[in-house]
Amino acid sequence: MRVFIPGGAGYVGSLLVPALLDAGYEVTVYDLFLYGEEVFDDIKDHPKLNLVKGDIRNLDEMEIALNGGCPFVIHLACISNDPSFELNPDLGKSINLDPFEPFVQMAKRRGVKRFVYASSSSVYGVKDVPNVTEDMELKPLTDYSKFKAACEEILLKYQDENFTCCVLRPATVCGYAPRQRLDVVVNILTNLAFNTGRIKVMGGDQLRPNIHVRDMVRAYLHVLEAPAEKIQGEIFNVGYHNHSVQELGDIVQSTVGKKKDVDLEKIPTDDNRSYHVSSQKIADKLGFTPNYTIQDAVDSLVEAFENGKLPNSLDDKRYFNIKTMKAVNLQ
Repeated sequence: MRVFIPGGAGYVGSLLVPALLDAGYEVTVYDLFLYGEEVFDDIKDHPKLNLVKGDIRNLDEMEIALNGGCPFVIHLACISNDPSFELNPDLGKSINLDPFEPFVQMAKRRGVKRFVYASSSSVYGVKDVPNVTEDMELKPLTDYSKFKAACEEILLKYQDENFTCCVLRPATVCGYAPRQRLDVVVNILTNLAFNTGRIKVMGGDQLRPNIHVRDMVRAYLHVLEAPAEKIQGEIFNVGYHNHSVQELGDIVQSTVGKKKDVDLEKIPTDDNRSYHVSSQKIADKLGFTPNYTIQDAVDSLVEAFENGKLPNSLDDKRYFNIKTMKAVNLQ
């Protein structure tokens, strides 16, 4: 019942860690805490929580953190999304790819029994098919997604009867969390709608898969507790809502519009990437289906804005990965 989470102080981790504690797990978070050390202030004194500030490139420190033995690993750590990665591609490679295989080897050597890796639905590239399923050829378009695909392959080659390996490919995550991101599409639109009364939709017909952050947390718990034989060597898409960009704008406008007027402007774009990620496999094989909608995500953000949980949300760098990466100048 012990879980080791590299990158556990990020967007998803900030909700996943409390959920794991509530479920009775002991949790070790290993993270640089670039977006603030206050993310776990409400639970930092929990007897089953161990917070370790460290860099995943420092394998000696990671091994010390693993020393007590953790049967479960949920690997969330990375430089997230393409713009942040492209600020410094060498840095991105040194974090997202280079330390991964040595860590997998270390985890296996240290007795980890189940290793869950957070990949990305971006590994598919652009597909002209109605549903993108896990068995389709990967065509990653950027180094960020190429390294995600490479880490999937690395992990799965180490699976054996004592080392269960599983990969999740999340859609774009949305909704409120203690370590908030406001640089992903639904959250961007909601922030602008609530705080400026104006949003712009680039194009409109392109499909974009999304998943509520609370459903993403549920997915990790689901995989952690599934029988080993059902997840061994498996890859699961985790998405739900394949709305068009226009539909996302309409949902945000109508939801925030209950509180204040919101103008929506449609702007032409050359970015016509569109894909529909199927999450049928995880539903069929593990019985996992999402509980939350895009409107729920928007509502959670509106509530957070109204209650002062996201101060200075248009400018504060902690809500925007690329701004934080520039500010901290991580090397």
